[in-house]
Amino acid sequence: MLRCILFVFVFGLGIAAADALHSSAPAAQTFPTPPPVPPTRPVAETRYGTSVTDPYRYFENMKDPVVIDFFKAQNAYARAVLSRLGSAREQLFDRIRVLDNTGASVSGVTIDGPYYFYQKLNPGDNSPKLYVRDISGGPERVLVDPQALAAAGKHYTIDYFLPSLDGSRVAYGISEGGSEAAVIHVVDTATGDVLPDAIDRAYYFGVTSWLSDNKSFYYVRFPKLKPGESENDKETRAVAYLHLLGRDPDSDSPVFGYGVNPKVPFGLTDFPIVVYSPVSNYTVAVVGHGVQNERSIYAAQGVIGATTQWESVATTADDVTGYDLKGSTIYLLTHENAPSFKIVARTLAAPNLTAARDVIPASRAVIEDLAVASDGLYVLSRDGGFGRITRVALSADGTPGSTTNVTLPFEGSINAIATDPRVAGAVFGLTGWTHSLLYYAVDAQGNVTDTHLKEIANVDTSPYTSSEVQARSADGTMVPLSIVYRKGLALDGSHPAYLEGYGAYGIELNPAFSATRIAWLERGGVFAVCHPRGGGWYGEAWHQAGMITTKPHTWQDFIACGQWLVAHKYTSRAHLAGEGTSAGGITIGRAITTDPHLFAAALDVVGASNALRQEFSPNGPPNTPEFGTVKNEVGFKALYAMDAYEHVVPGTPYPAVMLITGYNDPRVSSWELAKMTARLQKATTSGRPILLRVDYDAGHGFLAASRAQSEQLLTDEYAFLLWQCGDPAFRGIPTRIFPRQ
Repeated sequence: MLRCILFVFVFGLGIAAADALHSSAPAAQTFPTPPPVPPTRPVAETRYGTSVTDPYRYFENMKDPVVIDFFKAQNAYARAVLSRLGSAREQLFDRIRVLDNTGASVSGVTIDGPYYFYQKLNPGDNSPKLYVRDISGGPERVLVDPQALAAAGKHYTIDYFLPSLDGSRVAYGISEGGSEAAVIHVVDTATGDVLPDAIDRAYYFGVTSWLSDNKSFYYVRFPKLKPGESENDKETRAVAYLHLLGRDPDSDSPVFGYGVNPKVPFGLTDFPIVVYSPVSNYTVAVVGHGVQNERSIYAAQGVIGATTQWESVATTADDVTGYDLKGSTIYLLTHENAPSFKIVARTLAAPNLTAARDVIPASRAVIEDLAVASDGLYVLSRDGGFGRITRVALSADGTPGSTTNVTLPFEGSINAIATDPRVAGAVFGLTGWTHSLLYYAVDAQGNVTDTHLKEIANVDTSPYTSSEVQARSADGTMVPLSIVYRKGLALDGSHPAYLEGYGAYGIELNPAFSATRIAWLERGGVFAVCHPRGGGWYGEAWHQAGMITTKPHTWQDFIACGQWLVAHKYTSRAHLAGEGTSAGGITIGRAITTDPHLFAAALDVVGASNALRQEFSPNGPPNTPEFGTVKNEVGFKALYAMDAYEHVVPGTPYPAVMLITGYNDPRVSSWELAKMTARLQKATTSGRPILLRVDYDAGHGFLAASRAQSEQLLTDEYAFLLWQCGDPAFRGIPTRIFPRQ
């Protein structure tokens, strides 16, 4: 799906190195002439009384020789411009590389049988490897090393993994070049041997559940495209299958999904997930409706297959976004009459949501997740930026009992909780804006201990602090704004400020430590995160206040946060930079087209830039629940309003913009960024550069990038922004290099 939240956990150091960076200014540079903008081939259409002319519609055919040449020429130009930043950029890269290789990062921690499984990126490694370690302690072992598959100019990434219930095997999806076109393989935990099984067309989620025999699992696969079918159909008609190790996957039996169960309605973009639980006699089947958070849930007993009589547990009207189960009791996370969410329980023996009873009622805290362990139900919630864990005692049949709160080692955000329903306790990651991520285990008595799956960053964060404030948006709504900066920062408007915003799917950019961010902060830079409507800072109501017809709130909130930083002299318009990634492309794109004078520079990172046409890309249809569809008047007008490409106005002095794409991006097609680049270059009169940076061995940003790619990308991003925002290290390099129209 389009969504993505990108955090890089690395390291930093003190102020002395920053002073050294500022001490030498590069000599004045000359810049290459930008490549000519290709000719327009206007396509005009009128829908619902709105006329739209698209001058670069033909860019959507990325096999067109003109389009191919455009990407190559633009990338060459971008790289040439960035290289002219000289020693200042090179020193910045060296600094980021040192920070990035100071310690390890860990993600995806799971508990199965006697083991922890997780991905880990150690210093010197280029891609995260899959590791296993006994829960009781002892050395960790590498199970899968994607670097062993890497070839010249190509890299591989583990997209997902799922251990068997006894931990004896792990199924994992691996893809090439950031494509996320995963192929499922299975590795033996004891020997590290990879089994012969290989299942392709298993994008995004892949394996959903192992069975108790530890030899078979449910997985999701998309069909082969038939001759003449469009590439835009490759992410439709998904089916869940049962695979037995050693069997030809083309002989696997379908059990749930498109066209399988006549009594279960399935749309083209619906996603089938089948889950077996070792602590229940029921199997649960979930229908994901594109990116819509609300899901349809079914349950059944006995052998699961195409003829299974599924019993409805919840429909999208019940506002259920998550679940877990024990025995015949299912626990549901819902925002029905509860904008900050609540958890209810009901019996699967008599499916009837009206008989559900509250387990955790709605409160000020936003409930985010739940997970069953043998001793109870562990509930993750968030009060502002601070994570909370609550344990609900459960009886043998799953009846909820007393509730206790887990005392955390420090106040911060919790990235996830992991449990094994047969084992007591839970594991969770805890971090903050100035506190390195660590993984902790909590037992049935509430005792919290460090798992030592990851060591604390070896960096002094004491020079830095963070603040949580609120900015008043255009309609008077107060918008949360997080600010990270060096203590004692003079509020004189002289500092470069990096403002990030997302605002979609109810997803939040929660507080998280990044050591490479020290490379920005130690120069006196300010890092800020706007939490606009469309995200989930205050729960589902906050989400719904920034989707489809209410989407303008998202970029209005972002603009308000930028104005707050300027008004309170953390920065000034000459030093303010904005950034949006993925769905955040709408946020930054409409911010700079609404108030271009607010920003000195902007980054549009794998960003949704042409919302009106997104529906006509492979990953577009699943996203219509969030953004709308051009097939009805309400959706068309909403998409037009949020389309940055359609709001570029000729003769406008736009800020410097670097648009970034991975050529293999399966989520936001590269042509969106290309079209936006062409239109901005033709329209701007500021003289500030408009660059399109292309990585031909990459996909959707940091999701599947190698360490080398990530370091180069972050260097280019920081260098571009610092150059345009007037950092002393780039003094003498002209910021206006683009021909004025």
